[in-house]
Amino acid sequence: MVLISWCLAQKNGIQLAEPNKNMSQSYIKMAEESIAILSGVEKSRIWTATTSYYIFYYSLYSLMLRIGVKCEIHSCSLEFMKQFLHEFYNKKDIDMMNTAFSARIDLQYYSDRPVDESAIKEIKAYCKDFYIKTKKSLSIINEDQVNAIRDRLKEKT
Repeated sequence: MVLISWCLAQKNGIQLAEPNKNMSQSYIKMAEESIAILSGVEKSRIWTATTSYYIFYYSLYSLMLRIGVKCEIHSCSLEFMKQFLHEFYNKKDIDMMNTAFSARIDLQYYSDRPVDESAIKEIKAYCKDFYIKTKKSLSIINEDQVNAIRDRLKEKT
């Protein structure tokens, strides 16, 4: 687990930027593209886990960019979601994204670490729900919510 204070101090960590609806839309389209190919990679545990994770990540990052928060460190993006986006995501969303993150890392970089088949199936199924939830959040988020999140983040700097 990383700390928000650490993430804010990192070169490519959490940074405030201008809210960007165009970039937000680009990332949600990347999630959609990943959903479109998910069934085509299901014979591979590695690519199923990786593609599923990126559906989560692109969806989350789309909302972050809409708010005006950039971050190139995935664990920091996950911590930002946990601490600042509870209006949009619940504990299960956070847990599932963390499971997807761990499964992707373990399968891609640590071939000796076992990854439960049921976990891969669960994240594959749930990533689509997460995407839908994010699309809904993008359609209803308002400027007051954006500013409140940004203000809370500024307090941490």
